[in-house]
Amino acid sequence: MPDQNKRYVIVRTYSAGVFAGTIESRNGKEVVMTNARRLWYWSGASSLSQLAMEGVKRPNDCKFPCEVDRVELTEAIEILDCTDAARESIASVPVWKQ
Repeated sequence: MPDQNKRYVIVRTYSAGVFAGTIESRNGKEVVMTNARRLWYWSGASSLSQLAMEGVKRPNDCKFPCEVDRVELTEAIEILDCTDAARESIASVPVWKQ
């Protein structure tokens, strides 16, 4: 179970894409996340706002690669807190790889 003092969020960056995971720290536009997945393609949510609130409706149609232990994002432009339902939905998406 995640640390209750840590926020599970979706972070949209300027050029590195979108990530979901636990926010460890933030300093201006720099965000450090742990246990983060890049959200390459999602299905069943019309926007990141809906994804953060409800999760995905079609997890088998999404493309979320494996989780990384830690990532430093230097150009965060949007941070959305996720509901427990959204976190569970994101976690249920099979790891996409080629």
